[in-house]
Formats: sequence, C-alpha cells, structure tokens
Amino acid sequence: MSVSVTTDINADKLTDRQQALLQKGEQKALGVSQVMIGVMVMSYSLPLLSTEFTEVVNFGVPWWSGLSYIAAGVVAIVMEKHSSMKLLGVCMVVTLVAILVSLLALIFYFIDLHNNPETPCNHPLAPATHYIQVYECDHQHYATMFSYGVKTSLLLFTIIQISISSTLSYILYMERRRYGTYSSLNQGVPSTPILVTAPDFN
Repeated sequence: MSVSVTTDINADKLTDRQQALLQKGEQKALGVSQVMIGVMVMSYSLPLLSTEFTEVVNFGVPWWSGLSYIAAGVVAIVMEKHSSMKLLGVCMVVTLVAILVSLLALIFYFIDLHNNPETPCNHPLAPATHYIQVYECDHQHYATMFSYGVKTSLLLFTIIQISISSTLSYILYMERRRYGTYSSLNQGVPSTPILVTAPDFN
C-alpha cells in the first residue's frame, strides 16, 4: 500500500506571486528611460569634440557615464521578462553602480563649468550711446558659450539619471523584501510528489 502526497497548491500560488512581483512593468519603463538618457548623453556630447578640450572631454565623462546608463537600463528591461531572485540582485548592483557613476560625472561637470566659464564679449563695435552699447563678439566667445550650454545640458541629464536610478533602486529593494517574504512562506513545502509507503502488517 502506498500514498502519494502531491505539492500543496498554495506553494504554486506563492511562486506565481513571486513572479508577478517582479513583472509589474516599472522596471521596464525606468530601464527604457535610462537607455534613452544614456543615448542622449553620448549623442549630445559629440559636438564637444569640435571645441576646446576640457576636463569633461579629456576624461571621456559623457561616454563612460552614458554606457553605464545604457547597461543599467538593459538589465532592468531584461529582468522584466526573465524575473528571478538572482537577476534582481544583479539589477540592484548595476543600478547602484550607475548612481555612483552619475555622482562622479556630476562632480566632473561642476568642476569643468567652474574652470571654463563663458568668455566675455567685451569688444565695442561702436561708441556707447545713452541707450545701448553695441559689442562685437569674437569666435572664442561663441565657442565657449556653446560648450558651456552643452555641458549644462549634460549636467541636467545626469541629475535626471540619478533620480531615475534612485527610484529604481528603491523599487528593487522593496520587491526584494516582498520576494523574501514569500520565499520564507514557501519554505518547507515539498516541490515534488512524495511517495509514502505504508508498513506491511502481514
């Protein structure tokens, strides 16, 4: 005589619930946003190659920061389709690295903007009148003004990236806690049928 004990149906529900927690869609939306910001940072920085090289260009800040944003976004997008506890941990680590990279890039941008301000346009074109003073600006003024504007835009993109990565990190942390709660409830429940053989009294 034998008795077959099958898996508790509640265990299957808990497993499905774990998967649902990691497939809400927030990660994908934030991941796509990170990829877009990474592409924008790298593309917007290309005109800086035609201006005077400063700290931002010399250290390649827009390119290695942009690549880190894209990598963090891709991992978040992949996790939305292939959810698992291991991939959740990987996504958290990559997102935290992206935050650290963003903070480092932010420091570079502030230093560069401080050390390389716009050159003044102070060449009078005509004698000053009571109402207006006309100036003739040289090429250096326009070049530094353009470079300053591009770096300011990259700085703003970096601040947005920090906000997105911080939000994603918080979401991942909360889901990891909920995932752990359901995992603890699921412990002790057999995942495969158990065959129990009754003793033979004959």
